[in-house]
Amino acid sequence: MVRPELIAEQWLTAFNAKDLDALLALYGDDCRHTSPKIRTLHPETGGQLVGKAALRAWWADAFERLPGLRYEKTVCTANGHTAVLEYVRHAPQEPPMYVAEVFETREGLIRASRVYHG
Repeated sequence: MVRPELIAEQWLTAFNAKDLDALLALYGDDCRHTSPKIRTLHPETGGQLVGKAALRAWWADAFERLPGLRYEKTVCTANGHTAVLEYVRHAPQEPPMYVAEVFETREGLIRASRVYHG
């Protein structure tokens, strides 16, 4: 079994490298990703994206709009099939934002992820 904290660490590395292929390789095909930012920018989704194609489009857009976007890990904890990654979101011309992201894993892949921030 791939430990969920290892998957979360790989996710952070791929995200900060803006490596979409490496990032998406960590997800199952039928994955779900929920975030307040998705709800804000695309209210019709209810804040949730389903599938790798939707995630690719979401992150490609974010990387294009925010070329200086990066995440700074503060802590990662895990239990069973779940990892919680806490990080500080740094984006140009925006104050730092504290974020927690929960990854639900099965068979070495992320099946669902949820973002929490104020």
